Amino acid sequence: MTAKLKVGVLGATGMVGQRFVQLLDGHPWFELASVAASPASAGKAYGEAVVGRWSLPGAAPAAAAGLVVRDAANVAAVAAEVDFVFCAVDLPKDEAAALEEAYARAETPVVSNTSAHRWTPDVPMMIPEVNAEHAAVIEAQRRRLGTSRGFVAAKPNCSIQSYVPALHPLKAFGPSRLAVCTYQAVSGAGKTLSSWPEMVDNVIPFIKGEEEKSEQEPLKIWGTLEGGRIVKARAPVITAQCVRVPVSDGHLAAVFVSFERKPTRDEVLAAWRSWSGPPQALKLPSAPTPFLTYFEDEARPQTKLDRDLGHGQGVSMGRLRPDAVFDWRFVALSHNTVRGAAGGAVLTAELLKAQGYLGAK
Repeated sequence: MTAKLKVGVLGATGMVGQRFVQLLDGHPWFELASVAASPASAGKAYGEAVVGRWSLPGAAPAAAAGLVVRDAANVAAVAAEVDFVFCAVDLPKDEAAALEEAYARAETPVVSNTSAHRWTPDVPMMIPEVNAEHAAVIEAQRRRLGTSRGFVAAKPNCSIQSYVPALHPLKAFGPSRLAVCTYQAVSGAGKTLSSWPEMVDNVIPFIKGEEEKSEQEPLKIWGTLEGGRIVKARAPVITAQCVRVPVSDGHLAAVFVSFERKPTRDEVLAAWRSWSGPPQALKLPSAPTPFLTYFEDEARPQTKLDRDLGHGQGVSMGRLRPDAVFDWRFVALSHNTVRGAAGGAVLTAELLKAQGYLGAK
């Protein structure tokens, strides 16, 4: 049996960091060997550091609770304990970018949940079922960094994880215009309903930076690898409105789309039902089967009922119908802290390991 890769989590005490810790407990390929956070938590046992802060069901995993929290800024100490790290630090973008690159230069690959390097041209920003081929840009990044094994790979924003997977199987029809409104859970802000009483019985029609990410990040995901960099796609043109709603977990999107060649309803449904990607073909541990689920029930998908499909890694759609302005409209749903954050990063790491980019030091 192959030894597990030793993994660290940077920003381990935050909500996404906690989800990483939870998902890594008992993982068949990866072993949590180091947890790191800010200097305020450094030196404490992880179980002590998250007292009063643990936001997930159940308690912190016992194996993680006894680990001593490292200072994430002490790159050498953390890098000495692990084969690669997941990054979920809550830092200004330039500081997060510098920290991630420091780990990469220390020959410790980084799979990041932050936005710090999403637009770095030689950093792949991946939804594993959609653009697994973008991992090839890592070789160019390593040449730039002067590393033999270190690199940074990113996952995209949680807001796009429902509608990009739904649209990708329809690329053959040439999606040209897309309008989307996302209804996003409070966990996307790192909060719970109990810790954010202002959200109860309320909707906030603004999430800073979210609409720009929702409109632009899909274009890099659908971009092409040219000369050691990823060049973003020119289409579709995307306009987005992002709204915070009083839901604990799960981002729901209302999608309106036009195509160069309008598919029939049967063609759309057939594309969704037949689609799978490299994670499913490779039988990666976290890969959901099926990846996409369509509900004929007009009242589905519902956030509370359906966000946990595929252990939170699946994406679901419903209410496909003609539109008076666009060709088709539908709704789509994903779990924002699993598929949209830590879980998507874990699946990305599994794919990178299967592709040969991650291994033991």
